[in-house]
Amino acid sequence: MDTAYWIVAGLLALFYLYGGALKIVRTREQLLPMMAWVDTTPMRAVRAIGAVEVLGAAGLVLPPATGVAPWLAIAAAAGFVVLQIAATRVHLARDDRDVALNGVLLAVAAVAVWLATTWL
Repeated sequence: MDTAYWIVAGLLALFYLYGGALKIVRTREQLLPMMAWVDTTPMRAVRAIGAVEVLGAAGLVLPPATGVAPWLAIAAAAGFVVLQIAATRVHLARDDRDVALNGVLLAVAAVAVWLATTWL
């Protein structure tokens, strides 16, 4: 379970670290080609979502790696499950039916929750 957790959590953390960093540093115009939902979302909210993603990525990796409050990894993975449910709702509310990536990320985050609860 140790190796499986690190593979799943590492990939999930890399994805969210990248996506969150983009939301933090890029302008609305730079984000629009990748994320159509930012056109109707205040940039403060976009930046906050990016910060949550970066912190969640750190939460998946740092607590188990250091042994300090490893339960935070479970909370971070569960937070990504909630985030993807909300993201899917946003896409569907905008009549954007392309939610396959959200489904994959939701499933991977759920696996990370399961692996973290069985391992930690």
